[in-house]
Amino acid sequence: MDEKQRLEALTTDETEFRREIGVFGGVSIIGGIMIGSGIFYLGSYVLMRTGMSQGLALLAWIIGGIVSMLGGLCFAELGASIPRAGGMTVYLSEAFHPIVGFLNGWTGILIGSPGSIAAIAIALPTALRAFTPISDTGIKVIAILLTIGLTIFNYFGIKIGSRLQNISMVAKLIPIVIILLAALFMGNVNPEFTFVPQGDPVGMGKVIGMVAFAVIATLWAYEGWTNLNNVAEEMKNPRRNLPLAIIIAIGGITILYTLFNYAIYRVLPFEQIQGFIESGNYYLGTEAAKATLGNAGAIIVTIAMLLSMFGSLNGCVLAFPRTYYALAEGGHFFKGFANLHPKYKTPSAGLWAQCVLSIILILIRNLDQLTSLVVFTSMLFNVLTVIAVIILRRKYPTIERPFKIWAYPVSVILTALIFIGLLANTLIEDPTTSLMGLAIPAVGILFYFIFGKMNQRA
Repeated sequence: MDEKQRLEALTTDETEFRREIGVFGGVSIIGGIMIGSGIFYLGSYVLMRTGMSQGLALLAWIIGGIVSMLGGLCFAELGASIPRAGGMTVYLSEAFHPIVGFLNGWTGILIGSPGSIAAIAIALPTALRAFTPISDTGIKVIAILLTIGLTIFNYFGIKIGSRLQNISMVAKLIPIVIILLAALFMGNVNPEFTFVPQGDPVGMGKVIGMVAFAVIATLWAYEGWTNLNNVAEEMKNPRRNLPLAIIIAIGGITILYTLFNYAIYRVLPFEQIQGFIESGNYYLGTEAAKATLGNAGAIIVTIAMLLSMFGSLNGCVLAFPRTYYALAEGGHFFKGFANLHPKYKTPSAGLWAQCVLSIILILIRNLDQLTSLVVFTSMLFNVLTVIAVIILRRKYPTIERPFKIWAYPVSVILTALIFIGLLANTLIEDPTTSLMGLAIPAVGILFYFIFGKMNQRA
């Protein structure tokens, strides 16, 4: 394949997939994965990391949204110019080397994707323990049934899976908005938005470090905006709709998170917030709902958490299997994974492989330790994908770029530096887990050559 044919294959709008996802569907996939139960408790961690300063905490939420938006804009440019299934795996293969794209996909399909699905599937029935006793075995059985059920649902086509995602997105926003509006209009506390941490006075450098540490906590709540690019080949007019969906989703969720935490401060006095956190009760969103809506508030919060986790779970099951497809298309995975279902046009082999791996992880103890191993590696590949914007502009200057990140190259360099800083912070805070996480792609290097030789012989 010569250079011209390669570029056409990368940028063509022709695809075996069915284009069924519109702008709202794209927003639902991103929002469905991003908005989970974290909206109700992560505010406590942000407060603690900013020295219990409500002003600095809100600033951290805004900065976290801006950082996510900068990263999202990089992905928007890549997805609009190279609208291929698999997202990061394709971009990294083209910008650096196929082995880099393979290692990203390898890490994702081995633990990252099924680990996320397993964690959410376990967390969902665990939330029901507030209403009825469920044994650990019962929770795992429900988690497995949820995983199998959503896999079957998404097996029958992207249209039906995307429709379920749209419904769950609207359903989860209704109780969250009810809590938000009740807190905003019924709250009578006037919070003090000082930008000074509680306790002994600290210098400006220390304050900046505290805010940066708090921003990392907010990024856990914003996590998920990278996943829409996986289904780029299934979007209607991806050159326009993919960037639009990314901008709307990240922008809207930034406003939602900031307002939600402000609403908590409007309802709960500072002393009460401090008391909850010191006693180990981090669910400030739940307490704010109880304070404004009474027992009904607790029920609404539980419903919101269940719907949020269900939407996140379905979004993961829907988006992640496209990585299997991209690896097989690149010639470094089992060729059968490059075949779509003849009728439903879904990567059925990837769906079922993901289902099996997720079930295995559900049955393994210490799931949190297992999934945390890939955190450092995932952040590394995010940094490389941001840098890929600059490399691909130089490598393929003639391809059509219907969307270009604003203020290039300053914005891309700034984004890369921010993510490198977060990467360094993760390495410093948890060096053992970070270095252990690198063992996964290290093993992947061996399999890259094994699959390459195997497919070459075939």
